[in-house]
Amino acid sequence: MNTLQNYKGAILPLVVGLASFFLSAYTPSAINSVLIALVLGIVINNLISIPASFDKGVSFTSGKLLEISLLFLAFDIDYRSIASLGIGSFGILILVVFSLLIITYFLAINLNCPGSTGWLVGFGTAICGSSAIAALSPSVSKNKEDVAISMAVVNLLGTLGMILLPFILLKTNLGASEIGLMIGGSLHSVGNVAGAGYSLSPEAGEAALTFKLARVALLSPALIFFNYLVNRNTVKSWKEHFRLPWYLIGFILITIISSVIQFPETMLSSMEVTGKIILTIAMAAIGLKVNFQNLIKSGKSGLLFGVIIFAIQLGLLSLFLLF
Repeated sequence: MNTLQNYKGAILPLVVGLASFFLSAYTPSAINSVLIALVLGIVINNLISIPASFDKGVSFTSGKLLEISLLFLAFDIDYRSIASLGIGSFGILILVVFSLLIITYFLAINLNCPGSTGWLVGFGTAICGSSAIAALSPSVSKNKEDVAISMAVVNLLGTLGMILLPFILLKTNLGASEIGLMIGGSLHSVGNVAGAGYSLSPEAGEAALTFKLARVALLSPALIFFNYLVNRNTVKSWKEHFRLPWYLIGFILITIISSVIQFPETMLSSMEVTGKIILTIAMAAIGLKVNFQNLIKSGKSGLLFGVIIFAIQLGLLSLFLLF
């Protein structure tokens, strides 16, 4: 009975998350279920006094479901298709991702970005938006408001990038592969990449998605590297940097299996939808823990930092393309 009492608060984010998921079917693609759930959660938390007995359930949902959602993301990754990029293109992608992580770490400190927001925004920008933030947040942030701000920033900038970047690339003489690298190597979510890439051409869309999935495949080494940067002065042994959380071990195993075994398209589609629903519910729970005044106060710094990091990322990709 006590366990049921402790976790009854999970029902609220479940309802808000599912409502957001179904509502997203009637909104523009740029306004995805994750963003809707986050906003609805924040609005509800700041308009209605949520009983204290709900706290444990909401906290459990915001933490565990974020981790679980990563497992479903892994089904999209096929190392065989990533190998088709070639050593040169994949090498550029690796250099950009890890350069951006180093820049993120030091820039967040020097610009005094509040809490862990800068690190989360930069990591989400470098890898795969919301899911990357979900993977990093347990090790660098105990504040759900930092996570909420970061999620809001990467979703907003990813949407703006999806709209504006194709217009900029149309003014260049880049081929489909180079356009794919610029889009897949920069935009924040798979949806952003697909929207921008296929708006230019089917070839650019396919190349962009391949580059994007290659970035997602770098999640585990990027997480180890960034955790090293953040915690290198506090851990007792270098081995601690390689102690991956259970969800990342599962992520790696699933990516290996999905690269060896050809799963049916219907199964892959089901995994994608399930993962999105779980992430949406988790985002509703995070929103339900956010104070609106704190969000506005810290959100300005987070947004400015996100713009700077996104501009640096595009600059690095352009620079490598020139050489």
